[in-house]
Amino acid sequence: MKTISIMVPTYNEEDNVVPLSEAIIEQVKLCGDYDYELLFIDNDSRDSTREKIRELCAGNPHIKAIFNAKNYGQFSSPYYGILQATGDCVISMAADFQDPPEMIPKYVKAWEEGYKLVMGQKTSSRENGMVYRARRFYYRFMRKHSEVDFLEQVNGSGLYDREFVEIMRKLDDSKPFLRGVVAEMGYKIKLIPFDQPKRRSGKSSNNLFSYYSGAMQSITSYTKILVRAAIASGIILTISSVLLIIGTFAYKILNWDEFSVSPYALDLAIFFAASLQVFFIGVVGEYVLNINDNVRKRPLVVEAERINFK
Repeated sequence: MKTISIMVPTYNEEDNVVPLSEAIIEQVKLCGDYDYELLFIDNDSRDSTREKIRELCAGNPHIKAIFNAKNYGQFSSPYYGILQATGDCVISMAADFQDPPEMIPKYVKAWEEGYKLVMGQKTSSRENGMVYRARRFYYRFMRKHSEVDFLEQVNGSGLYDREFVEIMRKLDDSKPFLRGVVAEMGYKIKLIPFDQPKRRSGKSSNNLFSYYSGAMQSITSYTKILVRAAIASGIILTISSVLLIIGTFAYKILNWDEFSVSPYALDLAIFFAASLQVFFIGVVGEYVLNINDNVRKRPLVVEAERINFK
């Protein structure tokens, strides 16, 4: 009998883990003759999430848990969780019900049809309108400038065949970006549309900094546009400076004393050039930070505890 693994990353989800586990098990039973495991990987929650998960594990041997030693961020922990699942396929889902459990039978049906990757694609969302529009801009930016074919409104929730999971395991990347890995491996992907509901309970741990961090991780891993923009800007400023110098000498030689440039205009030009330099130094710094994260070869996570693993 084949086994379906469902992997759920958690962080401060005390009100969601119990009803979510019930909803997931109910949906898995609709998939047919499959065994299952439900794996929670907790990213150092500060509420009673871990206690709730322990109770679930004590009452059902099919429910497993990994408790991280600290919070390793929104990308490393789910990636590691997928690698620890033992099923013939692994379904990744958010803990807040924004990835509807009703998607599970649809994922499995597409898997039975032969797809190695089955991803949920948001057609609409009931989250904050500004956040949704920012995500749409981000996905379009990545599709246009990335070296791989990024999928729009696909956040990583979906089904991963064991064959693909083993490829993920072999990647030597201490800061993996799952959506990028999915896009660059070249597998034929089945997209299943869904309307993303609001978070059922609790508060999202994402903030402006985490959104920025995630965006820069993907941009520095899969695009060259910002570095090339820095080069292009440098060339333009250099040519403009040379022309300005030549023009200044020409005016002096021709004794066009009536010609003068406002000191405010010069100040603004200098301020603009300096600001552009600082901006692109920061951009290059982001690329260096990404390189630094990868060459250090740190583990994805360090476990503090495992439950119901044999």
